[in-house]
Amino acid sequence: MQKYLQKALTNQFTRASIAHFGQSLKPPVRVAITGAAGQIGYSLIFRVASGEMLGPNQPIILHLIDLPFAMTALNGVAMEIQDCAFPLVQGIVATDNQTVGFKDVNYALLVGAKPRGPGMERGDLLKDNGKIFTETGKYINDHASRDIKVVVVGNPCNTNCLILANQIKDIPKENFTAMTRLDHNRAQYQLADKLGVHSSDIRKIAIFGNHSPTMVPYIDQMTAKNHKATVDQQWVTQTFIPSVQQRGAEIIKARKLSSAASAGNAAMNHITTWVNGTPEGDYTSMAIPSDGSYGVPKGLIFSFPVTVKNGKYSIVQGLPISPFYQGLLDKTIKELVDERNAVDHLLK
Repeated sequence: MQKYLQKALTNQFTRASIAHFGQSLKPPVRVAITGAAGQIGYSLIFRVASGEMLGPNQPIILHLIDLPFAMTALNGVAMEIQDCAFPLVQGIVATDNQTVGFKDVNYALLVGAKPRGPGMERGDLLKDNGKIFTETGKYINDHASRDIKVVVVGNPCNTNCLILANQIKDIPKENFTAMTRLDHNRAQYQLADKLGVHSSDIRKIAIFGNHSPTMVPYIDQMTAKNHKATVDQQWVTQTFIPSVQQRGAEIIKARKLSSAASAGNAAMNHITTWVNGTPEGDYTSMAIPSDGSYGVPKGLIFSFPVTVKNGKYSIVQGLPISPFYQGLLDKTIKELVDERNAVDHLLK
């Protein structure tokens, strides 16, 4: 049975928002979050609702999507949003119906995915999530706004995004991305800590490849406080790269739960940068459809260094790839090709 909740008349919210912020508000946009009753969703929703992701003058209508068994909890989340009285929130849709959930949506943060259970092989996880993202792709194609921007957060996010994008017939494929901003942020902090500067001082680093332990944190062009910066190669190979690659596992070991707040934060960062652009002289990391750059097979959802301007991203070309980095790139390319082959039946 269809279950969904749409609270508050948009016009009433619009009047309230204008009264609070003045006449500078933009037309409202619709933001969908799947897995909205889960930990990442909960850490994310209230920050999106406050305007942190899309800005203080951008009203939003929240579309919160989860599975039928989670609807009681999801309705509780919707009540909490109401109780916050966010001036920018002009409506709330809480639903387990993807037709309703993706109707006219402009931005989608796809957090929901089946987690890897004890003894589960990666191939089994890919197949189970393949079914989920095949279905979601069809709903997005049929019901979402034609200019929707999508970031897949649920793991294995690169290949989940590949499966999703394969279902899309009427929306540009470049509008479908996966999140490696969490890995980028992790690398940025580790480097700042090593160099004794603030994270915001670190620029021109990137994550290549898969969001997995084969990811490649690339720092050969790094600057700190706008000056070329270098760190000891032994530290890079023995400490830095393994630390970034294994950070998620370390957090699970410490929390007994996977990253939630940092993942939600990175998903917001991903969309914010996509909308507002990268700073002059810097780039970020996004997993996007490969165009063949850096020898990556076309069509793979692969993390590249990108610049963003006017809502469009471009791969940073011509970065020098040393034999050391090429060896790492080859491994992550192979892993993603193997993942693609494992779900090949879903891509036809």
